[in-house]
Amino acid sequence: MKYIITSAFVFFLFVNVFAQKKNETDLQIKINRIVKRMTLEEKIEMLHGNALFSSAGVPRLRIPELTCDDGPLGVREEIKRFDWASANWTTDSATFLPNGSAIAATWNPVLANKYGVVIGEEANARKKNIMLAPAFNICRMPLCGRTYEYYSEDPYLNSQLAIQSVKGIQSQHVAACIKHFAANNQELNRDSVNTIVDERALREIYLPAFKAAVQQGDAYAVMSAYNKVNGYWCSENDFLLNKVLKKEWGFKGVVMSDWSGVHHTVAAANNGLDIEMGSSGPYDEWYFAKPLLAAVKSGQVSVKTIDDKVRRILWLICHTSMSANHPEGSIATPAHTKSAYDIASESIVLLKNDANILPLNAGKIKSIAVIGDNATRTFALGGYGAGVKAKHEVTALEGIKSRFGNTASISFARGYRANYSANNTDAQNSGYDQPDQNLIDQAVALAKTTDIAILCIGSNREYESEGHDRKNLELPFGEQALVNAVSAANPNTIIVIMAGAPYDLNEIKKANHTIVWSWFNGSEAGNALADVLKGVVNPSGRMPFTFPVSLKDSPASALNTYPGKEMTADYKEGILVGYRWYDTKNINPLYCFGYGLSYTNFTYTDLATDKKTYKPEDKITVSLKVKNTGSVAGKEVVQLYISKVNSSVLRPAKELKAFKKMMIAPAKTAAVSININAGDLAYFDSKLSKWVVEPGQYRILAASSSKDIRQTVTINVK
Repeated sequence: MKYIITSAFVFFLFVNVFAQKKNETDLQIKINRIVKRMTLEEKIEMLHGNALFSSAGVPRLRIPELTCDDGPLGVREEIKRFDWASANWTTDSATFLPNGSAIAATWNPVLANKYGVVIGEEANARKKNIMLAPAFNICRMPLCGRTYEYYSEDPYLNSQLAIQSVKGIQSQHVAACIKHFAANNQELNRDSVNTIVDERALREIYLPAFKAAVQQGDAYAVMSAYNKVNGYWCSENDFLLNKVLKKEWGFKGVVMSDWSGVHHTVAAANNGLDIEMGSSGPYDEWYFAKPLLAAVKSGQVSVKTIDDKVRRILWLICHTSMSANHPEGSIATPAHTKSAYDIASESIVLLKNDANILPLNAGKIKSIAVIGDNATRTFALGGYGAGVKAKHEVTALEGIKSRFGNTASISFARGYRANYSANNTDAQNSGYDQPDQNLIDQAVALAKTTDIAILCIGSNREYESEGHDRKNLELPFGEQALVNAVSAANPNTIIVIMAGAPYDLNEIKKANHTIVWSWFNGSEAGNALADVLKGVVNPSGRMPFTFPVSLKDSPASALNTYPGKEMTADYKEGILVGYRWYDTKNINPLYCFGYGLSYTNFTYTDLATDKKTYKPEDKITVSLKVKNTGSVAGKEVVQLYISKVNSSVLRPAKELKAFKKMMIAPAKTAAVSININAGDLAYFDSKLSKWVVEPGQYRILAASSSKDIRQTVTINVK
């Protein structure tokens, strides 16, 4: 039977394909029929941007253009179609969501899913088909300007969060574009650096979260990174895009470039890139525009290759803008505010509470000095990169006033001047690290008169920014001098640090008794912080990365591989990234991976496995009991690490393989059961190009952090 397909029928196929056909094979048949109707010119038009945040459809066939938007912190404000200036909409105020490392600090995949749902619902309200989120590159070195945007230093933690973020976004029929693929671990020279990384490190450290997001999260889109990996640009890297992503992992969706991240036409087209995006026109002169059309006509790129790209785009459209029962979406709703609060309140990490000042007893405190520029600063916008036009953002001062203002007098002093702009040169930013003595004197005078001083320091979105890395781990803006002076003036000083990446807290840890780590924590940041300080929320955040005592302790610095020589960064540390390095090299960190205190205490007992000996295809069921020995309810994060005994190859001292977060009532004991696939004990053998589970003994370590091992059990693997 010969099919006669009209434009109206093409449109009908898109709208009704999910309602009528559930089988993916049927969908591909429909898509193939549509591709046959298209001219080569129409196909090429779909493969490159036609504006800052869109790529073309086919009006003749009523195929819509793809629209996308920046994402990790929330849906950014509407900009003009052809430049970065605001479109001055009045309906694009959105929910500002906690930054990536804050989400990771929750150690709670359920909250990562909530984050995704908010992103998806707000994207729909703005008619966006693709959200450029989540971003979860490994935190290889602490100075990276986008550490705040990414998740953690651990591939397993990243994987579990990425899966749920993607599922949350795509539950709203919006494509999650996971980024940046791959090994994009520094901002300095990011668009020219060649990352040299062996295949084992790629497979064990830098690729697992992407693999999980594709195979378990079913991500619809992937963004290629700016850098090179092993000599080839990520946007034309055959190994990454064709061999691993599309063939090995079975990725069905679209690979799009980072903005202006394409360098060649033929290499990018043949090696896996599907859509070229960028920041300026003329759009028909881009690599995937007229030059690609010419390359096809000259035989350098096959029509078959072009058709595969178009099929992927149509597949994505079928799952997003033209899916059946497409949600209408909503933006900045009370439910979204609640999700932002839930994430923020579980992300806050209690680093030190030696004097047990926290939680604050509101009935006994009559006066509070709130000090520091960060107490009144907002974090939804700033720096170079994506932000959010937040409908509201509660500052620390506002949150503290709302929780303590009825029973205590609350005063504010600025304390320091955050005179730094991401868009300035080093010369223009000169002096940013110097204390302001007048502001310090005012802060000290205030602190002397109050029962409690809450000192809000740290970083901001100008200082931690896309496009550049920090030069050192020092606290900026002369903050240490402020901390020293205020702490001396008032012994009941609480240090609150708002930042997205590790800093040098050696002096603060030694001299101060109460330290709280907050983040760029979204629209409800101030309320979440105040509730933790008051004890309405028992802090349950755990650090998603290691804080080194000194920058030279971190692997990239210790091996002198950052920022690289002659635009080449050689990842000599291999698989020993983050806590894997510190533990294996016996280097004590300032704060370890997974660390965080509570207002209660937990004990671990009865660690056991369901068997003593396993095959590589078996599932290991680990059980233990966790008791809350304190007087208040709290959430504990049980972390399971594995350690190979007498390994024949280099292995880290320990590796995270599972975790579980749970609320436990005071004096109650929770029975915990966690599964680990024995196959996940494997290492990647580069010579054999496959994963290998080495036979022998393994220790399973039940821990409250990477350095706080509570119980150990040994198993055997055949």
